[in-house]
Order: sequence, then structure tokens, then C-alpha cells
Amino acid sequence: VQLQASGGGLVQAGGSLRLSCAASGSIFRVDAVGWYRQAPDKQRALVAEITTTGNINYVDSVKGRFTISRDYAKNTWYLQMNSLKPEDTAVYYCHADVTLREYDSGSYHYSQLNDNWGQGTLVTVSS
Repeated sequence: VQLQASGGGLVQAGGSLRLSCAASGSIFRVDAVGWYRQAPDKQRALVAEITTTGNINYVDSVKGRFTISRDYAKNTWYLQMNSLKPEDTAVYYCHADVTLREYDSGSYHYSQLNDNWGQGTLVTVSS
């Protein structure tokens, strides 16, 4: 399974960016998806997620500014970031739990593969 994140860049405070993450591989279904970020000298932390039951959660600091969404048909999810602040500067990582489907010996086999990460995309917000 590969997760390819894109959309980061340099933006002024108050601006907007949209991150995308596309999953590929022997995927039957992308289950929970999320975005995490890691600022310099800080640990990676959850920003937003869509759980397997469809619940959406945000860290308090981005509520009302960021929106997570997904396109089930394309195995892709997004993070729309508005009203960006310098403290949003970080490397953003996409995350997903997936159900795999592989064909072998005349039948399909399903397995769960959790904790998949994209390569990270840098978001820099200037003041």
C-alpha cells in the first residue's frame, strides 16, 4: 500500500491550502483516514480524522478552519485548510487503515493493514 500526499507549500497567514492523499495498491477498501502534522521539535500529532464509522474529529486548534473530506471511489482524502496561521507550519502526513484484497489460488483473500503513512508534505505559513 502506498499513500501519496500532495498540496503543501508556502502561504501567507490567512491564506488557504488543500492537501490531498491518494492510496494505491491491492486495496479493497480504505477504512479510517486522517491527517497528522509534525512541527519542528514537536511530536507528530493528529489534526483531523474520519473514523471507520464516519465520525469526524478535529484537534481543537483547527476547528472551524480545517475541513477533512474523502472521495471513496478514488481512495483519496483531503484537508482543506483555511485561515492559516504561522503555528500551522509543519510537515503534514496522511494516514489510513485499509482492507486489502489479493487473489490467490482461485479465490480472494482479505486482510487488514493498519497504520499506513504517506511521505509528508511541508506546509509553511509566513506571518
